[in-house]
Amino acid sequence: MAGRGFTVHVFALIAGLMCCLGVALDAFQTIILPRRPTGAHQLTRLFFMLTWPPWVLMAELARERRRREQIYSVYGPLSLLLLLLVWALLLICGFALLYFSMRSPFGDVMMGHDRGVLALFGTDLYVSGTTLFTLGLGDVVPHSLLARALIIVESGVGLGFVALVIGYLPVLYQAFSRREVNVALLDSRAGSPPNAAEIMRRHGFEGGEEALSGLLEEWERWSAEILESHVSYPILCYYRSQHDNQSWLSALVSILDVCALLISVVEGTPSRQAQLTFVMARHALVDLGQVFRVQQQRAWQKRNDVERLPAKDFYRLCDALGENHVRLCGDPASAKRLNTIRALYEPHAFALSEYLRMPLPVWVGPPKENDQWSVLTRLRTDAEEALRGDVGRAEILHDEDLGV
Repeated sequence: MAGRGFTVHVFALIAGLMCCLGVALDAFQTIILPRRPTGAHQLTRLFFMLTWPPWVLMAELARERRRREQIYSVYGPLSLLLLLLVWALLLICGFALLYFSMRSPFGDVMMGHDRGVLALFGTDLYVSGTTLFTLGLGDVVPHSLLARALIIVESGVGLGFVALVIGYLPVLYQAFSRREVNVALLDSRAGSPPNAAEIMRRHGFEGGEEALSGLLEEWERWSAEILESHVSYPILCYYRSQHDNQSWLSALVSILDVCALLISVVEGTPSRQAQLTFVMARHALVDLGQVFRVQQQRAWQKRNDVERLPAKDFYRLCDALGENHVRLCGDPASAKRLNTIRALYEPHAFALSEYLRMPLPVWVGPPKENDQWSVLTRLRTDAEEALRGDVGRAEILHDEDLGV
């Protein structure tokens, strides 16, 4: 019996150390370490592997798309709270096992004469919980110096845990806010949901090339910010945008589509900036796929079922390109270059889309009657025509006054 008790306490010591050190390492990699966490048995990664698939199955039971998106949008914030709760519970259990390995050196008036294993471990859990959250009620007193030292250590761990949580939440939501500002701004440039044809159409004005180059330059920086923040804090990828037609993934892929078009058929400044933006945006897409270890090949095999640029949309895309449509539709080499560039990023986009359940944008959006952009464009055209008419009449009156 003595040997069996010794084995149980040794096992409790090992299990307690593994729990405490595992949480400490996982919290360090998730919160403090500014790079992609490694390790197949990382607690955070296991947590997402165990919680995200059941959540997806539950969301897919909803028939309405709006309701499914609402369920998906809850997962990001809720998983953050649950992850913090899992860390706290593991720390409490870990220190309780350490106390139990020391044969529960506490004086508990509520325990009475019951010195069973469950009663002793219950006291250890109570001491661990009150110590981690720094309650310090004093109703259970340690009877050894080692227990007192361990209580001090756990109190420090509890204070550090609370401090990390307080510092962690603002960083996450600041990164989320910065991301969503650019996603919302793209609505006026690319429509909702965004698509490459709409971006090209809305920049088909005098000086539009310079505006398009400026847009791509902004998204080059945005892609770098996504790469830095979302690789360090992958939980942000689960956070959905406020509107169902918007997402960070669809915005990123739309910009990649525009870059692919510009590199394939357009010459000059926009195409040079498109190359820079393409490299950075694709880098972010590939690295995020590696974080979640999604299967690009399996998703790419489904590409034929969800072809993003079928033949009918290809010719509509040509119409949106304006004076450059001949280079794409009339030149087989341009179309081939476009397909080659698409193969560089679409497998990764399909894989992330399948995993995160975020739909990818189409290349050409469905026609809309009286959409906001068309109404504003028509009103502006009427205003310009009226202004030219007023100027013409003013010139006639001026000539008449001069007797010309």
